[in-house]
Amino acid sequence: MTDTQPYLAIGIPVVTNAAMIGLLIAYMNGRFDAVNQRFDDMRNLWLAELHRVEEVLDARLKHIEDERR
Repeated sequence: MTDTQPYLAIGIPVVTNAAMIGLLIAYMNGRFDAVNQRFDDMRNLWLAELHRVEEVLDARLKHIEDERR
């Protein structure tokens, strides 16, 4: 056995595991980004709907205020 064989026997599995963990982290990060994008789209939709409701309520209140004058 040469001096480099123990280093290779230890180093190759460590590097392989590190590469696999790196790929797993990259994959999960991509999945979380997709979920975050879906939540952002949902939030934007809710904000648009709430803005529309606010405009309708403002118009109704203005109409009621105009009738009282």
